[in-house]
Amino acid sequence: MLVAQCLMVLTLLLMISGKTPLYTTAIIGSAISALASGVTLVATKGSVSLGSLINSGLNPVLADMTGILMFIGCMQAAGFMDEIIRHIIRVGNKLGGGAGIATAGGVAAGVIGMLTGFTQPAITAVITGKASVKLGVDPSISAGIHGHAGILGNYGGFTHPTQIAVVSLTNIGFGLINVFGVLISLSVFAFSFIRLKLMMKKDGNLLSKEQILAIAKEFEKSTLNLPAWKVFLPFVVLFVGFIFGFPIFILGVVSAVLTILLSTLSFSSGERHMLEGVAKIATPIVATIGFLFMSAVIKHIGLASLIGDVFMPILQIAPLQSMLLVSALAGFITQSNSAALAITIPFLQAALGVESVSPFFLAVMAAGGSAMMQYYLTGGPVAALATIIPVIPGSELKKANKFQRPAMLFGLFVLLVLSFVFMIF
Repeated sequence: MLVAQCLMVLTLLLMISGKTPLYTTAIIGSAISALASGVTLVATKGSVSLGSLINSGLNPVLADMTGILMFIGCMQAAGFMDEIIRHIIRVGNKLGGGAGIATAGGVAAGVIGMLTGFTQPAITAVITGKASVKLGVDPSISAGIHGHAGILGNYGGFTHPTQIAVVSLTNIGFGLINVFGVLISLSVFAFSFIRLKLMMKKDGNLLSKEQILAIAKEFEKSTLNLPAWKVFLPFVVLFVGFIFGFPIFILGVVSAVLTILLSTLSFSSGERHMLEGVAKIATPIVATIGFLFMSAVIKHIGLASLIGDVFMPILQIAPLQSMLLVSALAGFITQSNSAALAITIPFLQAALGVESVSPFFLAVMAAGGSAMMQYYLTGGPVAALATIIPVIPGSELKKANKFQRPAMLFGLFVLLVLSFVFMIF
């Protein structure tokens, strides 16, 4: 078992380093560790096999993801997703001119990331970044605000490996954790929005209402011209269902059918697009099975118990705060919400051994800390700030990342306050 534990620690270190493929390292390293502990390749009576550990990764959360992606396939095919983005941008413009448009562009990108598993702020920044700059926002600050989209997409969404692993491991299901993730992520946007408005007011960098309206017309054009209630209704049905705890798979299908009824799609075409949406589940499936297989091995070889024994004194006193701190440090060190799992999962397994704390509360902290701090040092290595800078002329990565940091710390502070609120219940 000691050899197996050492091999697993080595696997986790490789994952943290980012020098090896994340999912392949998790699966192969876990398999080697399991075999070293005496797990058999082929199932025999009374023994634990690799097959049984792998099957532990076939979690019901996979059905939830399928339902959500069927819904998204319909929304995109009907053009509702594009309309939602335009409506969000219009609201942002009315609420706060350039600052509002930059914030709305980031939120819109985050919403796309929540539902598709791929948060790419450059998609909206191409339009909203340039528009916000025309309305007086510093290019780097606009880029920084758009970059918050990754936090919303990861923490509020359904397909990021970290969110999936935490939801599956705690067995809480999607729904309420997504509501918390959205609200906490929006607090980050709100902080940057208010800060930018104060900065622009101090600098006197404000345009007239007429100038704002003239610039806004450039990107508010729509080919569908659908009323807001129609495009948002399926989305509202989905989120209300989350809050009331209805089965996510059924909610996804119902929302998809509602989208078909409200659009010009035929049912045969709608079904085809629903199935095309499910095609996006490939990466989440591999991530889910791989990471849950890894967590099963960590538990089987006694590493989770060892971590629990070492940290149990502090876990007994402050389980939620400890979980938040470990998750935040994992995100900070690895600068990757996915790689942070290598640290977060073993500690979460240990924390689940504390009977006095709710698995749901632990899940909120475990998923939130790394989502909040993953971009703190770099702005994100792949799908965040680095991709926004090229599409907003005049923006600079270091300056944009520097602007982001206070908002990220504010989001972490919100989580910390929430951890103490949770302790009351």
